[in-house]
Amino acid sequence: MKNPFDIQGKVIIVTGAAGYLGRGYCKKLADAGATVIGWDHKQSEGSEQVDITDEAQVEKAVATVVKKHGRIDGLINNAAMNPWPGDPDADKQFVPYEDYPIALFRKEVEVNLTGTMIVTKHVAAVMMKQGSGSIVNIASEAGVAAHDHRVYKTPGRYKSPAYTASKTAIIGLTRQWAARAGECGVRVNSFSPGGVYNPAMPEDFMKRFGAMNMLGRMAEPGEYAATMQFLLSDASSFMTGANLVMDGGKTAW
Repeated sequence: MKNPFDIQGKVIIVTGAAGYLGRGYCKKLADAGATVIGWDHKQSEGSEQVDITDEAQVEKAVATVVKKHGRIDGLINNAAMNPWPGDPDADKQFVPYEDYPIALFRKEVEVNLTGTMIVTKHVAAVMMKQGSGSIVNIASEAGVAAHDHRVYKTPGRYKSPAYTASKTAIIGLTRQWAARAGECGVRVNSFSPGGVYNPAMPEDFMKRFGAMNMLGRMAEPGEYAATMQFLLSDASSFMTGANLVMDGGKTAW
């Protein structure tokens, strides 16, 4: 019996490939035999420089993939602006909402939501023409339930409202694309992960965050990477328009 999780030879694009989770997704899929094309807003080892908010650039990058490989079998829309504690460049994204800069809000929505739409638009067109393919949009537990700001030790810190708003919208965008692409045999699902262990984050924050779910810990990166293989393989062949939540039971309390 053929292994339904087999992705050997599949051509898969991963956006945000230079990020912490993106690198893990790329490695897991490549180790499983897929041909992985990583995109990121900055060029780095294992990823090509593609600005997903620039439609002309995305259209050209998609055409390049098709010209070289002849098809696109999978897409993970992973790129996003996601502030995390300990990142000095993201401090301005943790301010009270009444002080949140609208310019920054627009920028986050442009990357997280509009960028996902742009990439999906051009990749889905290829998949629909070939009659097959799987798209995974990375949403978040924050798209299912409000982020609890009490997890932050410092008073007056709040999760970016643009992050939560855009990730909630990703789930709706996924459903609409699933309705359209399903007519051509293409599947579109979203994935809502919980917090993931990252050694760059403050240890005390990770303990507090992990304690908020039923398993009492944050996820390990490899746990999410395996889920990507499931969603991109035939193991999920009758799954589309769904939002797969993997948050240690946090939103089930």
